[in-house]
Amino acid sequence: MRETPPGGWVSPESVTVTHSPEETVELGRRLVSLLAPPKMVLLRGELGAGKTTLAKGIAEGFNAASQDDVTSPTFILVHEYRGPQVNVFHVDLYRVDTQRQLDTLGLDDLFADNHVLLIEWGEKFPRFLKECDVEIAIESLGENDRRFKISSAR
Repeated sequence: MRETPPGGWVSPESVTVTHSPEETVELGRRLVSLLAPPKMVLLRGELGAGKTTLAKGIAEGFNAASQDDVTSPTFILVHEYRGPQVNVFHVDLYRVDTQRQLDTLGLDDLFADNHVLLIEWGEKFPRFLKECDVEIAIESLGENDRRFKISSAR
């Protein structure tokens, strides 16, 4: 795994460090080239790690939403952002604890040729670890610094 400098090209097996929320949003925009639909992407990291900030850039990169319109789906569970060619679904499973609760979300209905699913806290359910296409692990290195480990799961 190699480290990618901020603003550099991102490969499917790379590590990138950002130093501000703006750099994290820009990283999300650059990741669009790796996330051609259909894709299931697991966003892993502690609370406040930057998962939603990264999702802002991804949604914006697909022209599905402006970064200002992308918010955490913690209480809503699923946000949908419709773009001209790609729809982005931002899912937060932090408050979902059982398979029954998961089933009520109908996530299987969201899989389509022009959809990208960004799933936070998906590691709580083994199914998503097996089925994801890309995993992005986010580690906080300080107030604004974040390390992103991007792994192609398939």
